[in-house]
Amino acid sequence: MITYRIHELTDYINWIYFFHAWGFQPRFASIADIHGCDVCRALWLKDFPEAERAKAAEAMQLHKEARRMLWKLDESYPVKAVYRLFQAYSDGDNLLLDGTVFPLLRQQQARQPGEPHLCLSDFVRPLTSGIPDTVGAFATTVDEEMEQLHPQDPYQRMLIQTLADRLAEAAAERLHEQVRKEFWGYAKEERLTVRQLHDEAYQGIRPAVGYPSLPDQSVNFLLNDLLEMERIGIRLTENGMMVPHASVCGLMFAHPRSRYFSVGKIGEDQLADYARRRGMPVEEIKKYLAANLA
Repeated sequence: MITYRIHELTDYINWIYFFHAWGFQPRFASIADIHGCDVCRALWLKDFPEAERAKAAEAMQLHKEARRMLWKLDESYPVKAVYRLFQAYSDGDNLLLDGTVFPLLRQQQARQPGEPHLCLSDFVRPLTSGIPDTVGAFATTVDEEMEQLHPQDPYQRMLIQTLADRLAEAAAERLHEQVRKEFWGYAKEERLTVRQLHDEAYQGIRPAVGYPSLPDQSVNFLLNDLLEMERIGIRLTENGMMVPHASVCGLMFAHPRSRYFSVGKIGEDQLADYARRRGMPVEEIKKYLAANLA
């Protein structure tokens, strides 16, 4: 278990997604990249066409208030993370993590000639090789009390909630960096800027639950069994949603050719097979994969 102070994570925040939550286009997030002095801020504002300067001024003020809020929260509200590294094999479309079966989904729609139908298990050595591989699992979350602040002030409440989401993601970014360089150590010589981290220039991937390659929210139950996420304050609803809302969990792969992808639409045959591998009724699995059903 790792506890981060908020100031340790602010450099890892991807401000594009913060501003997106407030209805700003990505170009306005560049305010986070400039020096905070009045001269730099004025020059940044001047770079926008006159018709966009009012919107840019709003973004500037929002970023200023967000930074002030992060400073206020820093002393009182930690961000927590937990991870484990497992001896792993692939077995068809399943992962075997220290003997635990973790079913996955495979792309099934028509591909371009020669383009494979991917599954995350493709990035792990097969059981038939007899050579063990490694897969990581992780979860990050904010202090639940932080999400409950300012119940009578909608603006302050939304500001904290959107920052909380970014802090959980920033903790996942920081944790993944530490895993690659220290804890797992497969990329000890990595020297990447935060911008490069956000551009996913590192070796490996960390698909979170809900990502297009890991769309089944119910696998949160499997990850909870593996990680005991309650140790960092995460609990699951009966549908597998994480509480606090500002929480992230998923898997880590190191294969140099691993990449993010979308499972997309699947057929009834794969749905039935996946339900069997999950040990769940088809109708129940359908609830979690509604967006993926052809």
